[in-house]
Amino acid sequence: MENFPKDIYTEPEPDVDTLANLGPLTGMAGIWTGTRGLDVNPKPDGPEKQAFIEHIELQPIDAQTNGPQLFYGLRYHTRIVKPDDVETFHDQVGYWLWEPATGNLLQTLSIPRGQTAMAVGHAAADAKTFRLQAVRGSLTNGIVSNPFLEHAFRTESYTITVTINADGSWSYEQDTVLIIPGQAEPFHHTDRNTLRKIGEPTPNPTAQAAAKSGA
Repeated sequence: MENFPKDIYTEPEPDVDTLANLGPLTGMAGIWTGTRGLDVNPKPDGPEKQAFIEHIELQPIDAQTNGPQLFYGLRYHTRIVKPDDVETFHDQVGYWLWEPATGNLLQTLSIPRGQTAMAVGHAAADAKTFRLQAVRGSLTNGIVSNPFLEHAFRTESYTITVTINADGSWSYEQDTVLIIPGQAEPFHHTDRNTLRKIGEPTPNPTAQAAAKSGA
């Protein structure tokens, strides 16, 4: 049982500078590319391995409150293509959120195949690796799919592990567990990549306003 405060309305005064308050997400802020991604996905004749190239942008947003709850976070968009191909292989948008008071981490994600999820984890502010998970049926870290995906490629769970590397890059490993008709065992749809920075993040709006005013 969570130890929530009795006062569910009073909001804290957040710091205007999101980049200074991202905790374990700090090393992910910016614009990144990864050229050695690997996707293992289900096909009728067995698993298929597919190399991919990724471009992902993670930009700081103004602090967000739910009454006394306070999040700092990054809005992200990732676009993935196969090598030497212009067609989008995978597109995804969402938010990475950090709650300093509890150490809770959230990743929301939505893909244009009719699926949305929220993964939840926990980490110290200086953590260099952390793990988040979403589980089908959960009301707090769940997965919602359109009717066809629920029938043909039912997602039981989604797990992502992020590692902030010493050279300034960061890596992730994803495991999406699928139940597929006709297959006796769950299928582990996996993805991994290492991202290297190609652009700095843009400060969040209130940080920009404070800088202009000299505050």
